[in-house]
Amino acid sequence: QVQLVESGGGLVQAGGSLRLSCAASGSTISTYAMGWFRQAPGKEREVVAAINQNGVARYYANSVKGRFTISRHNAKNTVYLQMNSLKPEDTAVYYCAADESYMPAAYEYDYWGQGTQVTVSS
Repeated sequence: QVQLVESGGGLVQAGGSLRLSCAASGSTISTYAMGWFRQAPGKEREVVAAINQNGVARYYANSVKGRFTISRHNAKNTVYLQMNSLKPEDTAVYYCAADESYMPAAYEYDYWGQGTQVTVSS
């Protein structure tokens, strides 16, 4: 079983950047595919990005493609989401998740963090 803790959220102006981190404990993440999701007030949770166990395969939602980058450092048991050119519509709670299967664009991950708030002002 793996525990996930997100960090790095905050308030940023439009056009700015943030890097989110997801630190895992309880198990090595090298055997897990990882995903980043977000949920804005009044909206459904949506997948943002996903990465497979060795980091070769990556998926991005169309809304973030070219602006966000997902990466992982298995030795540090951490996954990252670099977010550039942020827009007000990126405002949401961001969650990381882990699953033994790589499931780009899917939501059925086994393990979830508590989330970190990202607010982008216009």
